[in-house]
Parts: sequence; structure tokens; C-alpha cells
Amino acid sequence: MTELLRLSGLEVGYRIGGRVLPAVRGVGFGVDRGEIVAVVGESGSGKSSTAHALIGLLPRQAEIAAGQAILGADGSRTELLGLSERRRRRIRGRRIGFVPQDPMVALNPVKRIGDQVAETLLVHKLATRREATARAVDALAEAGLDQPALRARQYPHELSGGMRQRALIAQAMIAGPELLIADEPTSALDVTVQRHILDRITELALGSGTGVLLITHDLGVAAERADRIVVMKSGEVVEQGTARQILEQAEHPYTIELLAAAPSLRSRPLVSAPIVAAVPATDADHGSTPLLEVRDLIKEFRLPGGDPFRAVDGVGFVIDRGETLGLVGESGSGKSTTARIAARLVDPDQGTVRLSGEDLGSVRGERLRQLRRRFQVVYQNPYASLDPRQDIGTIIGEPLRAYRQGDRVGRRRRTAELLERVALPSSVRDRHPAELSGGQRQRVAIARALALHPELVILDEPVSALDVSVQARILQLLAELQQELGLSYLFISHDLAVVRQIAHRVGVMRAGQLVETGPTELIFDHPRHDYTAELLAAIPSRPEPSPIGGGTT
Repeated sequence: MTELLRLSGLEVGYRIGGRVLPAVRGVGFGVDRGEIVAVVGESGSGKSSTAHALIGLLPRQAEIAAGQAILGADGSRTELLGLSERRRRRIRGRRIGFVPQDPMVALNPVKRIGDQVAETLLVHKLATRREATARAVDALAEAGLDQPALRARQYPHELSGGMRQRALIAQAMIAGPELLIADEPTSALDVTVQRHILDRITELALGSGTGVLLITHDLGVAAERADRIVVMKSGEVVEQGTARQILEQAEHPYTIELLAAAPSLRSRPLVSAPIVAAVPATDADHGSTPLLEVRDLIKEFRLPGGDPFRAVDGVGFVIDRGETLGLVGESGSGKSTTARIAARLVDPDQGTVRLSGEDLGSVRGERLRQLRRRFQVVYQNPYASLDPRQDIGTIIGEPLRAYRQGDRVGRRRRTAELLERVALPSSVRDRHPAELSGGQRQRVAIARALALHPELVILDEPVSALDVSVQARILQLLAELQQELGLSYLFISHDLAVVRQIAHRVGVMRAGQLVETGPTELIFDHPRHDYTAELLAAIPSRPEPSPIGGGTT
């Protein structure tokens, strides 16, 4: 195959507090036409910085000290790292498509989705406005969005996180670029849509010769889709080779650690029986008062054009003290809306939510404020939930100050304990969210949620932005906290392998309804509903750990 991209000797640093801290050191690899190259590694390893350097999207405090990146061959060769901003704009979208990690930040909140997808064609004068509008609807359909004509008329806040991610994928792919850089393109997507998107990316690579640089923490995705894998740690490439070589004959200890940490449906569960109460066979068998009781929830939203859309339709479940309920389903199935209702962030049109028997819908003012101490939320999008003007220490300590917990010294000590709990170094205390990777920001959000020792934590895709090694530590942390404190979790995730590890019971949602619920082992081993079986069948095959020194790369 013809080489499309050749990166060599890339050095990237960040100016922080008068010093330049290295983030990428001597990174080099190639991408051929029609080839998928996956770059894997933990959050902060330099994966995204490498991708952003190629497309000229590094933040202002970053600087490229050395390196060369050649795109194309023969007469179309272009040195990417030395381009002016004007020349970069000619390449972005047309020759290089880019799918960023954070869809809410990347999409313009005041422009309709269809207009944003069509913009690439208009900027590069590849179509008339009418043609671009029609092609945008087609691109949204190819990216897996239902009712694409409707979605094209909506704004980003009217879509779920997974839907927004699919809109970004449509935007990146609409012009048929030579190189597609996808930075965690499926981290917010359920497994069925993930498979559809990865199929589309694979078709693009095979059909048109587009090269794909896939930045991912999901080794299952890398194992199933990539031709070659590049493993990064602490800003350096520690190992690279064909997917088979990396997965079957890994040599570097860090690569082996990543393989061992990757969850699969065969992974050992991290939880046993609930700490306080036994798991009932069904919700109807519940005798004692549960910690959280959700009954007959209905929530409708008004879509453009005036038509009502029922996002939650008759959903009900209970969560015992010390128990985890995993809520799974595709993007737009109503999982996050259900969680927001349970957290009293959205009022239902019908139905009740009770915390220890007390109706949350009937309380107001100071009583509601005190009840909020007992449950906390970790959101899917950590960047949007963290104040960009505050440093990390202030963000984590905010709940302690709001509820007047301890003095300044005690709050600082508690903040340090929480940072250590979520595997973040104390040095991040004085940094801001924009200076952290996506996975690091998510860990900050988890630390903040734990600050007040809540009884219930509602976790909306809490590990979707994390690499597998950190993901494994966070899941282990959640399991340990549950054992130590008797915490209860409502755990929302599109990753069924993760849910199997952490949940005592599972509820499967589709089109706003809870189509199946029951003990985790029963749901996974003997699904009753066809949709549950479809979700299980769509899970990417996960790599198995390889022995140290199994071969050469």
C-alpha cells in the first residue's frame, strides 16, 4: 500500500507556570492509504496531543519543538507541522477529517446540526447550499442517526451525547477526506451504533483508500478494527506493530498491562451480593423500603414542528442500599433522561421518585437541598460539568464549602485524599480543566461526587472517557467504596462488559421503555428480549492478555 502519512520525531510541550512540560517525545509512525492505525494508551499519554498537532488544533500553551509530518505522496506531499493557519484551513475537512473526543464542546450550540454538517462542503466549495443540505441529511443517516431529516433541524442540546457524537462523525466524513483522524469516536456510543460507525469507517478505508488514525482507549475496538496498533505511554511510543503482533506477542510490560485490564464478558465481576440487602428476584418482590424507588415515569419533550416525543415511557425500578443497578441501551433510549429525573434535575410529567420512601417531587427549598447531600451525579461529559475558570482543588472542594464541611485545612486534606482515590497526582490540584485530558477530567468529576460521602451516586457513562487501565482502577475503586460505605449506584453505560463487572442487576432500555430487568447473570447469560440479545451480539471481541516476551514487533 502507498504511504499516506509519515510522522517522525514529534516533540510537543505545554507551557505551565513558566516551564515547558513535555507531553509528546519523539513520536513516529505511518499510516498507509486504506489502512486503520490505532493509537492506544492511558489518558495523558500524548495520544490526543499527537492527533491535534497533525491537524493544528493544539491549545495556545502548547508548542511543537521538533518533528515532521508528511501528508500525501509525490506531487501532493504536504508538510503539516509548518503550515500557516490559512493553509491548514484548506486541508481541514477536505483532506483531513477530524472527529474530536468531546461533542458538546465541538458543536456550535446556536447552529442547527444539519447546517454544521453541511458547512464543510460549503467552506471548501464542494457543493451548492441545496446540495450540501441534502448531503448532510444523508451523512447523518450513514452515521447511524434515526430520523436524520429531523435531527438536521435540531440543535446540539436537543440530542443525546451519543447522537451528538454521531453528528460529528457525519461532519468529518461528509467530504470523503484522504485521512480521517478519529479521537475516541465511539466512546459515547452504545455497542450497536458503535458497530455501525466502525463498519462505516472501515468501508471508507477499504472503499476509497482513506487512511484512518484511530485514537482509542478501547482495546476491543483496536483489536477488531485496526491493521496496526501504536502503544503510547508518558508521551512516548513504547511498542508498535500489526494488530496480531501486539495482541498475541506483546513485549512491553505496559502493553501487557493494558491487555490484562481490558474488560470482557468473561471478566470476573467486581461485586458480590449487595452490602446491606439481598437482591430480589424482581422489583415486584421488594418487601422493605429501598433507597431509591422509581415508579411509572413518563417524560415528553416538544420537538421542532410541535410534535411531542416521549423520551421516558412508564419506567420503574428500585435500588437497594449497597446495590448497583446498571441501566443499558442505545443512545437516545432514555437512560440519561431517566437519571436526570431520578436526581431531581428534571421533573417527570407523570410518576414518582422516592428516596428512602420520601417523594422527591414533593420537597422544595432547604429540605431538597439537604436531601441532595445524599445523592450525587457524575455526568457523561466532564468538560461541560467542570467550571473552566476554577482550578481542580477548588472544583473538588466546592461541595465541602457549600455544605460547610470542615475548615480550610480539613477541606484541603480531603481534596488531596479524593485525588489519590481516583489515581490523580496531587500536582493537578492547581491546574484547570482545559489542561487535563478527557479521562483526567472524568476522574475529577468522580472525586467531586464522592466529597460529601453520599448514599447514592448516579453515574452517567462514568468511565466511557477513560482508557482501560484507569477504567479498571475506577471500577475497582467504585466497588471498594461500595463495600466500605454501603454506597448505592445507578450506573448508566453503553459498555455491557463494564456493566457486567459492576452491576448486581441490569435494566435494558429501548425507545424510552424498560424492556427487560433482572439479576446481571440472568440478563447476560439468558436474555429474554431480542433487543438484549442484539446488544450482547454487537460487543467487540476483547483481547486476551499475552505472555511477556511472546514475540517481536
